[in-house]
Amino acid sequence: MRIIFFGSADFSVPSLDLLLTSGRHQVLAVVTAPDRPRGRGRRLKPTVVKERALEAGLPVLTPSELQDELFLSELRSYKADLFVVVAFRILPVAVFTMPQMGTINLHASLLPKYRGAAPIQWAIINGETTTGVTTFFIQEKVDTGDILLQRATEIRPLETAGELRQRLAELGAELLLETIDRLEEGSVKPSPQVGEPSRAPKVTREMGQLDWSRPAVELARLIRGLAPEPAAFSYWKDRLINFHRAAEIEESEIPQEVRDAQPGTVVEADARKGKLLVKAGRGAVSILELQPAGKRVMKAAEFLRGYKLAKGERFEPQPSDS
Repeated sequence: MRIIFFGSADFSVPSLDLLLTSGRHQVLAVVTAPDRPRGRGRRLKPTVVKERALEAGLPVLTPSELQDELFLSELRSYKADLFVVVAFRILPVAVFTMPQMGTINLHASLLPKYRGAAPIQWAIINGETTTGVTTFFIQEKVDTGDILLQRATEIRPLETAGELRQRLAELGAELLLETIDRLEEGSVKPSPQVGEPSRAPKVTREMGQLDWSRPAVELARLIRGLAPEPAAFSYWKDRLINFHRAAEIEESEIPQEVRDAQPGTVVEADARKGKLLVKAGRGAVSILELQPAGKRVMKAAEFLRGYKLAKGERFEPQPSDS
């Protein structure tokens, strides 16, 4: 199968790698986002997909405008059988209808659940225990096309969005290759999406501002669902603290004497045991990994040894001078 691969994010790389190493299909070219300023020096840097494609000696297209006639003309010149999309932007009709066999997409959910930009994050935030990956034909309405194949996986108890993303990227790469193989063989039949759709809009930094009056189970899921970025956050002594992993403690499991503590209050801070518990509206949140602004992510025990956070102190949703 002659393929053009569209992708920009790190989620795309395992799929591209597997296509390149399988030897069963020919990747003619890669389409990815233009180089953008990154890092403290704001130097122009390519996407990880472009870097991988150049290492493999593939032609790389980096259009700013997907309906530009020069770009469309170049795409047509490859005479690809199939376009493959993994973590790219929305394609116009002029692009996804171009190849004879159509354009397929790899999506990180079990469609029609979690249509949108952030299916992995929302699955964790909403407390799902199972998710998966789907390959489907792209249609004009985003994430609504006919399904080709799906594969499910359990969400692990303390898994963060970043960890789940990596697992789904690997699982999705395998599913994508199987999909392309079976399309070539004619052994897979597209089927309409069935079930109640749900949305997964882009997550924002503002979503991460922790309201400690919420139940512990919701706060712990939010922390894991926004890790490693944009990250849930709060303030301690006006210092920004990002949270990366947490578990919920039920109300019945915390000592009677701290159940009436105000939300956001540290009810246990034991560096030796590595225990950092923060009272929530109901229950408490066990903070397992956190990151002071400008520092690296650390375990609770390391943080408590270095920063001397004490029982009775509070995390606040915003600094006192705001």
